[in-house]
Amino acid sequence: QVQLVESGGGLVQVGGSLTLSCVASGNTGSIIGMGWLRQVPGKPREPVASMLNDGTTGYADSVKGRFTISRDIAKNMVYLQMNSLKPEDSAVYTCFVPGAGGIPKNWGQGTQVTVSS
Repeated sequence: QVQLVESGGGLVQVGGSLTLSCVASGNTGSIIGMGWLRQVPGKPREPVASMLNDGTTGYADSVKGRFTISRDIAKNMVYLQMNSLKPEDSAVYTCFVPGAGGIPKNWGQGTQVTVSS
């Protein structure tokens, strides 16, 4: 099992920036990639960004060009730099570790991001 703890959420104005961080512990040798999901009440969880150990990244269309995912593999950390934030980016952001097929296998408790207009 991998345990994940996020930090960095908060309240930011439209157009502002925020950086989320997530640190993994436990069976970190099993990690093949890390990423971020987000969810708002009443809607399904949405993949935001991911990065495999070989550096391959993927982004949701809604965040391309605004969000950047990065990792420090030695420190078992993943970051999400969010720029040009919009009200629709408001959500609980959760860090995850994928299993086979990219399906989230472990995830954290999440951190709230609120973008005010």
